[in-house]
Amino acid sequence: MRRPRPIRDAECFHRPHKGKLTCPSTAPPAVSPSSQAAARAWAWPSPTPSPATERTFNNAGFATFGPFHQADPDRLRREIAVDVTAVADISRAFIGQLRSAGRGVLVNVASMAAYQPNPRMALYGATKAFVLSLTEALWEESRGTGLRVLALSPGATRTEFFDVVGTPQAAGGTRLASPADVVRTALAALDRRNPPPSVIAGRMNRVMAFLARRLASRRQVIRAIGRLTAKEA
Repeated sequence: MRRPRPIRDAECFHRPHKGKLTCPSTAPPAVSPSSQAAARAWAWPSPTPSPATERTFNNAGFATFGPFHQADPDRLRREIAVDVTAVADISRAFIGQLRSAGRGVLVNVASMAAYQPNPRMALYGATKAFVLSLTEALWEESRGTGLRVLALSPGATRTEFFDVVGTPQAAGGTRLASPADVVRTALAALDRRNPPPSVIAGRMNRVMAFLARRLASRRQVIRAIGRLTAKEA
């Protein structure tokens, strides 16, 4: 198998003034509060992608913190539009072109929240589980085409994410990673001779994900996260 061409322009991932992992050319437009309008608006804004596009990075997302039954229904619909519908729409808009070109990159940003249910961030965890599952499936479908597909799962990261959530407590008291460290993890994974379908950013996050899957029952993991977020609510 031919080793894929390394990615050098990390700035395509990282805009320091925003702390986002994104490409300026793929940044989605502003959306209205209407869930249906948001779902349409978060699709690629032009009818067809640019022929020169070789890399697509889906990073936009936000969360709602608190008990699900108390959440604003309109905000939850917007969360689904941004965290689920936009990822599917943009992936679908670009993947055919990227596959046909025989090269390129499609990165969808999932989260550590994808690996287990997240009481008091229930919808966010569910949307990120969707992103992880979708992207890993696309990785398999794209094998042999030259397209590198990756689900990137950071933990709590020092971005404006917590400003949008409305509380830094959504981090659960964990140390915030820098966007640059998350970028390096993604680039290293993409530059492997045989890139994986997904990667978790941060050594401790990888350890925690392993322990949650191998050494604890589903019930124990959910109860532990529930106790942690209950302290922060």
